This record gives sequence, C-alpha cells and structure tokens, in this order.
Amino acid sequence: MHASILQKYGEMRLPRYTSYPTAPRFADTIDHETYSEWLAAIPREQDVSLYLHIPFCRSMCWYCGCHTTITRQDDPILDYLAVLKDEIRMVADRTQQPLPIGEVHFGGGTPTIIEPEEFLALMNLLREQFSFAGSTGIAVEIDPRRLTVEMAEALGAGGVTRASLGVQSFDPVVQKAINRIQSEAQTADAVHHLRRSGVESINFDLIYGLPHQTVESCVATAQAALAMRPERFAVFGYAHIPSFKKHQRMIDENALPDGAARSAQAMAISETLVAAGYRQIGLDHFALPHDDLVKAQDTGKLRRNFQGYTTDNCETLIGFGASAIGRSQEGYAQNEVAPGLYARHIASGRLATAKGYRLTGEDHMRAEVIERLMCDFSADVAAIAAAHDFDARPLIDQNAKLAALADDGVVDVAGGVIQVRQDHRFVVRAVAAAFDAYLEQSQRTHSKAA
Repeated sequence: MHASILQKYGEMRLPRYTSYPTAPRFADTIDHETYSEWLAAIPREQDVSLYLHIPFCRSMCWYCGCHTTITRQDDPILDYLAVLKDEIRMVADRTQQPLPIGEVHFGGGTPTIIEPEEFLALMNLLREQFSFAGSTGIAVEIDPRRLTVEMAEALGAGGVTRASLGVQSFDPVVQKAINRIQSEAQTADAVHHLRRSGVESINFDLIYGLPHQTVESCVATAQAALAMRPERFAVFGYAHIPSFKKHQRMIDENALPDGAARSAQAMAISETLVAAGYRQIGLDHFALPHDDLVKAQDTGKLRRNFQGYTTDNCETLIGFGASAIGRSQEGYAQNEVAPGLYARHIASGRLATAKGYRLTGEDHMRAEVIERLMCDFSADVAAIAAAHDFDARPLIDQNAKLAALADDGVVDVAGGVIQVRQDHRFVVRAVAAAFDAYLEQSQRTHSKAA
C-alpha cells in the first residue's frame, strides 16, 4: 500500500456505488403515478427481486447509517406491518399478474424484531401475491442479541436461505463506544440456532474505523468470528457523517482512527480472513471457496446492488416499506422515509413513492462501467460503450480524473480497457468516481474511499 496514494485518494469522500446514479440525484419528479407505470411495464418473463424494509430497533447503535426508529413497544411495529401488507397487495395489483421472484431481502432496522408468526404471515402473503420457485433466495438481516430460538425456527420454516448477522466488533471497549454490547457467545448461539433451523448460509458484517479500534482488536474480532465459520463476511469502513445521522454525535471523534490506521485495519482483517481460506470478493466481501459469490466472481457474473456484492442478477427490484428503494429498467423509485408519512400514503390508496430518478441511456452505460470496476477491478469501457451505442473516446481520452489515476499508477489504460492495479484496489471507488457524471453536483458527504 503506497502512502502517497492513500493520502491522495484514500481520504476522498466518495459513494460506495451500490447504485448509479446515487441517491443524492433522486428528485420528487418521480411520483406514485410514474412508479405505477413502471411496475405495469415489468416484463412478465423476467425474475424480479423484492426488498422489505423493517425500520425498527430496540436500541440505537451510534455508528448506524440506516433509516430506523427506536421503539420498546410492539404496537408501532404491528401497525407498520399492516401497512406493509397493504402495500404488497397494492403493488401486486399493479403488476397485472404474479411476477416470478428470484431474490427476497429483509433489511432494517432489525427485521427479526417482528414476532415469528408475523414473519411467517408476511412470507405467506408474498407467496400468494408473487410466484416463488424452489431456487428463490431469501435473506434476512439479524441482530444476534435479539434472535430467539422461536424466530430462528420461523426463519427456517419460511424458507430463509441466508442470514446476515451484525457483528461489527467483539472488542468491549469499542462496543461501549458505539452503544452495542454483544458477546461472542450470543453470536455463536444465534449461528447455532439458525443452522439447526435449516438456514444454510451465514454472513457476518464487520466494521473497521470505529472509535478505539486498533489493528490488534480488528484481528481478534476476525479470529473470533472465524471460529464460527460463516460462509461470508462483509467488511465495511465506518462512515462518520454526524451532519446526516445526528446520533453519530454520540461518538467521540477524537477516538476515531485516521486514514492510515483505517487502511491498516482493513488490510489486517483481509489478511486474516484470506489466511483462513476465504476468497476476497470485490472490495470488501469474503467468501468460502464453495460459495456462490466465488463462482460469480470467477465467471464474471458478480453484481453489486444496495446490499453490496451479490449473485442477484435480477434487473428489477421492488422495494417495500418506508424509505425502500425500487429499481427498474426505467429508473429508481424511493418510498417516503418517515413511517407515518409512508403509512398515510398507503392508507389513501396510492403508492408511497416520494422521489426517484429516470435513467438515461448514458446513465445505463456509465452504471455498467462502474459496476464492472467495483466487481472486477477492470472494465472494457470501449465494449460497454459500443453495446450502448456510445462513443467511448470522451470517457477515456477526455477524462481528466482517469488521466490522473493513470499518471499516479493506480490504473492501466490500454485498448479501451481500464485495469486497476493489484496493489491499489483499495481505492477502486476513486476509479469508479472517474466515470460518475454527477459527483461534483452532489451535496451529500460520503464515506472515505479507504
């Protein structure tokens, strides 16, 4: 890792490029009528993905960047689920006939905050309104501190194929600083109950760059997690944006590691996981050799979406719930963020679409370039541009950011192909940003590139 590259590019605040264009480009010109038209136009023969957002937690983790509400009571959750079910029926009505489902993802918040019987009822409703196959993947995000045996059994009975467990750090000093006390035993119990219930794939989320974290504590956390042998890891850098998420003000900024320390932590975690037999997938995921992510990477079919690196190749995503984002060939549509406002829209008989973005032909082309860079660290820009009927020369020959990256030895450019050099892959987001036509117009503060 070169210090000069880290200093120049690693401190840049850039999108994670789980979508393109990114959310700051969304505007209220996309409304419920527009989204209804997009839903009606979904090709009936193509699998689609579903995302269901459960925006509730029992306590706030101070590092959190998600849309969630803290509640000790169950009534707000039950009221929300009733609205969510109404939205599912409403969307299904607009698609004319049951759409085939390739993937389902429950995100939060804490999706497993709901009762087991409510989860099963939700899955039954989805199966009534859409067409599921035996190969449909169902993933659920889980807080191990809140997972009961009964809920684990319901997840298995509901057909869940992958569970993503938030671990972040096992260091008690770090846990106290982020308001998330979680023991290794709690996490191991959750894994045991999930596997016993038939959930075959387990993912752990780890975070570096948290307050009081050190290389040693990151390695210790990774080693403890490895003892539970999850199929996948997702390793993210903490994005400290207190102006956007005000609860992050509870974190002592003086305890946050600097850019060099963050990079050392990320490298140490990566080396620990790779040494244990995991393959690195893209920028920040790791998987055992038999995992589908590895197969997708080896065959050039790895994708990137709002959940990170994925094997989900569905071109259409339907988002349900407050703040959920949907994606179709036409563009992006996002629901109202506030649960109360979301509920009022659904109660009125209209979709809760608050804003979105209509994709242009150039957007589709740039999105493919960025996705291939993020997934493969390489992109045949000339071939991609030609496939979209665009001239690649302005993207390559008139791209000042790309020229600077090439001059600094971050990338090689030859024959219309961009290749990120092996030792500079940690700043691939800076390379992707060279093809982002809207980055300079964004007012959003993003996370650091490394």
